[in-house]
Amino acid sequence: MSVHKNDIKKVTTHQLQNMKERGEKISMLTAYDYSMATILDAAGVDVLLVGDSASNVMAGHETTLPITLDQMIYHASSVIRGVQRAFVVVDLPFGSYQGNSSEALRSTIRIMKESGAHGVKIEGGAEIKESVTRILSAGVPVMGHLGLTPQSIYKFGTYTVRAKEEAEAQKLIDDALLLQELGCFAIVLEKIPSELAKKVAEKLQIPIIGIGAGPHVDGQVLVVHDMLGINKEFKPRFLRRYADLHTIMTDAVQNYVKDVKSKDFPNEKEAY
Repeated sequence: MSVHKNDIKKVTTHQLQNMKERGEKISMLTAYDYSMATILDAAGVDVLLVGDSASNVMAGHETTLPITLDQMIYHASSVIRGVQRAFVVVDLPFGSYQGNSSEALRSTIRIMKESGAHGVKIEGGAEIKESVTRILSAGVPVMGHLGLTPQSIYKFGTYTVRAKEEAEAQKLIDDALLLQELGCFAIVLEKIPSELAKKVAEKLQIPIIGIGAGPHVDGQVLVVHDMLGINKEFKPRFLRRYADLHTIMTDAVQNYVKDVKSKDFPNEKEAY
């Protein structure tokens, strides 16, 4: 029996909050295009993140900094067209919100109007307080992002674990509490000690999603290209590979090339 589109229960911020309260873990993956989004949505992923990691995995840049607002809107629009159930969050890219809350609101409104996304994600704590407040005042759900914030990579100078020192750990807790107080519906914690992430998840009422933040948070997120083994180079400790698509795809393409060269493809049955 096929499920009618209107019968599918969409994931909302309210449902995500309920999931935390009843102890059900939240699954989240990145998505950047229609075909992948369709597969992830049908497979039951709760939240799809149109990540600025598209700068790395889709465009081949070394950091997330080069991707533009227009490019993020393009990716988000593609993802939204493939989704029936998942909650879709879009990263505000570098330069679209820092230091200017009016700019942050303008960027967010463009994302929401032009892509049809359900919310935005923004990196930082107290320093982006005004931007978060301004976006929330327009009725747009905001997800925070603390710990390793890739847009600040040149400030950190490294992708190592954050908040190992007491002062940085305390600031992270304070920032998390502030984001909750401002009205964020969830927070991503990236690459921080497991015990600190546990403390934040227990202290806060809103869902805490981890990437390299251990098992004691309310959900997990990975970059889909890493999780499916399309990327071979990236091998952090927190990554579990669920497939080796790099090998599968390489074999398939090599077989196609071989069949074309040997005139095996197309055969009589594959011609009109």
